[in-house]
Amino acid sequence: MTLDSPRADFADPGLHARGLFIGGDWLPGGGIPVTNPSTAGVLAEVPDASVEDAMRAVDAAEAAAAGWRATPPRQRAEILRRWFGLMTDHAEDLARLISLENGKALPDARGEVAYAAEFFRWYAEEAVRIPGEFRHAPSGAHHILVDHDPIGIAVLITPWNFPAAMATRKIGPALAAGCTVILKPASETPLTAYAMARLGAEAGVPPGVVNVLTTTQPGPVVSAMLADPRVRKLSFTGSTGVGRTLLAEAAKTVVSCSMELGGNAPFLVFDDADLGAALDGAMIAKMRNAGEACTAANRFYVQAGIHDAFVAGLTARMAALVVGAGTDPATQVGPMITTKAVTKIDRLVSQAVARGARVTTGGAPLPGSGYFYPPTVIENVPEDAEIAHEEIFGPVAPVYRFETEEQAIRLANSTEYGLAAYVYSGDLSRALRVGKGIETGMVAINRGLMSDPAAPFGGAKQSGLGREGGVTGILEFMEPKYFAVNF
Repeated sequence: MTLDSPRADFADPGLHARGLFIGGDWLPGGGIPVTNPSTAGVLAEVPDASVEDAMRAVDAAEAAAAGWRATPPRQRAEILRRWFGLMTDHAEDLARLISLENGKALPDARGEVAYAAEFFRWYAEEAVRIPGEFRHAPSGAHHILVDHDPIGIAVLITPWNFPAAMATRKIGPALAAGCTVILKPASETPLTAYAMARLGAEAGVPPGVVNVLTTTQPGPVVSAMLADPRVRKLSFTGSTGVGRTLLAEAAKTVVSCSMELGGNAPFLVFDDADLGAALDGAMIAKMRNAGEACTAANRFYVQAGIHDAFVAGLTARMAALVVGAGTDPATQVGPMITTKAVTKIDRLVSQAVARGARVTTGGAPLPGSGYFYPPTVIENVPEDAEIAHEEIFGPVAPVYRFETEEQAIRLANSTEYGLAAYVYSGDLSRALRVGKGIETGMVAINRGLMSDPAAPFGGAKQSGLGREGGVTGILEFMEPKYFAVNF
């Protein structure tokens, strides 16, 4: 399929989205402009859902729930497998759509589509392997039988930085478990979600099993859904601040919550690391999606003996990156999502410089109509600078010097967040020891990429609750049921 084909209108930014997707129907409407961050121009308008629309989505999810729950796991798996195939078939159009509404460079967008599709393939395979348990009670009085039931209707809230992958990482396990869902994508990047819904319907997802709505009133809309006793699950990816608010809302009706929240990932490089490999990993860990990722390396701690060489190498590589419109084939770094994001990045860098940090490349917003900030490296950053403690969410690499292993672990843990960390060392025992000492849910050792649909993704401390992906991801959408049995 190409952008010129009759069935490719969902990938054409000149066309409006077909409407809210509720109960298998497209409900027309408008009100939310979708902006191309590369140009600041409006791509399309999508519907602005009301509380009443949200309740219609809950009704649709409830109407479909019994039938989907009763659908044999093999059939659910085959639908997810077909959805994976359709995403793969339409990968280039989806990548272009993501690049248009998110701004990320096409290579990043293509990588996201491939990653996103894998969640459907993985959970197509997990749908037929839902675990159970049978054993004798220790007392010998009875047998213990444990089954797993779908938890119920799930509200899924996804961010703008990975509009395809964050949706599939939630939809895949929910559908595999037998749940029906309501997806609320970020209003900055909704076109991808509507495109995915179309592909899902084509794959055979029954009406009402997946519903999608966009809104400029996320507070009232989500609160209304969480207050409905039919909704039993909330899966959220976003900031820690919003996550705390949602947890408080969900507590009112004791809704089960999975929370993938903020990050402040340390990237540790020891003197015995392979410098070239560390720089390769740093570029991936920092510049994937131009730094707009919760797993992005946020603080580079480099041991004194290799520090200067690392800064020089990172500076050269960052300075060589091509910045431009996401859809330009030559672009390696696209724009930030909004002008507000650029302002925040500039504030963090400027404050660090004012406190004695030194910029080795970049360091100021780029002119033009889009929302561009250049790849930036800063060294000699004070530990108490705001940039050392706040998630940057942009293409800025602050580098800090450390002396000892103990100091590195202390610095890595000097944050309320605990999502991801990176460790580079030629001594695997040291790398594992340091990784064990860092308070995060995930650690990458001698590699700059850790996300994998087959692995449990999630964090510690203020970075969230629960896990997505892997064998454990499907259990987030299931309730264990225990039977005490005599026979």
